Amino acid sequence: MKVKKYVASSMPEAMKLIRAELGNDAVILNSKVVHSGGFLGFFKKKKIEVIAAVDPMPKNEQIPIVKQKTKYLPNAKNHLYEKQSTESKTGFKSELIKEISEIKELLKKNHSNFNENGIALPGPIQEASLLMEKQEIDKQIQTAVLEELIEKWYLTGACASKDEVLSWLRNYISNRIANLKYGGVTFTKQFVNVVGPTGVGKTTTLAKIAADCVLTYKKKAAFITTDTYRIAAIDQLKTYAKLLNAPLEVCYNMEDFQKAADQFAEYDIVFIDTAGRNFRNRGYVNDLKKTIDFDRDMETYLVLSLTSKQRDMEEIFEQFSLINIDRLIFTKADETSSFGAMLNIIDKYQTGVAYLTNGQNVPDDMLVATPTVISNLLFGVETDVRSS
Repeated sequence: MKVKKYVASSMPEAMKLIRAELGNDAVILNSKVVHSGGFLGFFKKKKIEVIAAVDPMPKNEQIPIVKQKTKYLPNAKNHLYEKQSTESKTGFKSELIKEISEIKELLKKNHSNFNENGIALPGPIQEASLLMEKQEIDKQIQTAVLEELIEKWYLTGACASKDEVLSWLRNYISNRIANLKYGGVTFTKQFVNVVGPTGVGKTTTLAKIAADCVLTYKKKAAFITTDTYRIAAIDQLKTYAKLLNAPLEVCYNMEDFQKAADQFAEYDIVFIDTAGRNFRNRGYVNDLKKTIDFDRDMETYLVLSLTSKQRDMEEIFEQFSLINIDRLIFTKADETSSFGAMLNIIDKYQTGVAYLTNGQNVPDDMLVATPTVISNLLFGVETDVRSS
């Protein structure tokens, strides 16, 4: 029996060398990952050491050899790991898992300068990494994602396409935030309240939600506004209320609010609009608590603009944490191409999303939020942003 050791940059290359020299009857006796001056096993200087054998005797005189069935890892191509014995396959898998663990540990320690160290990620994963950077996703999330992508990449044969890796990326993000509450009005609470800073589009967003409830779900709706600082805001809401054949009450204090709430006791749903004020003024939130009875049967949405800086979004959330925020609404998705701050806020504060809005048209330009919708928006999957 002729036995020979081969060292190649990949298993397909090793198999090519083995077949060229030993022929198609060669069998793999052992294989393992070795390194030659590189850094960790799976990068540019990774080598595969394969011991192969063939019996040169004529076939009718050969000593019987137990041949192994061809075995492929999922998605593996080019006869990767073909004809490996159970023992060698187990050893290779153990080595593989060890290497993946080392790479993941490196990512945890060095993600901020991972590429500067001269370490090259596999092409499709590198593209996923750059996409997350472009979307300004927090480093901690990026590192966790890359750990998962690298593990899946090598355990499925190290040959996934760019589209496959992008699909893994979207699925991972969706799963990461899937445990939170999503979706629009549930009709389990009579009062729906929207709060947030000035300029984020609270009144228009409230009108979109109300129109959806009235026109799609045939609910009997009413409006309350506590935005007494801007006459234009009251006039705007009056216009929407008239179009929806819904009554509107303007409230200046808690007494007004209690009267209006009692007046609308028989309505299916009551929408509450609030004034937009400087979010750095903590007294504004205290004023809200003096005007609105948050102890009523109420769910509250905090409205944030996707054109805002993440640091500002965080400060807004923390200011409004004095009241119970059920879910978030993100507006102005049509005015930016960067959505990473949205994911970062969801992940940091573990708060789900009710709606995303994408324009001024009422009742259109609004989408009920789900983890998949958010993930698709982040990573360039076109979404029809409409009410649903």
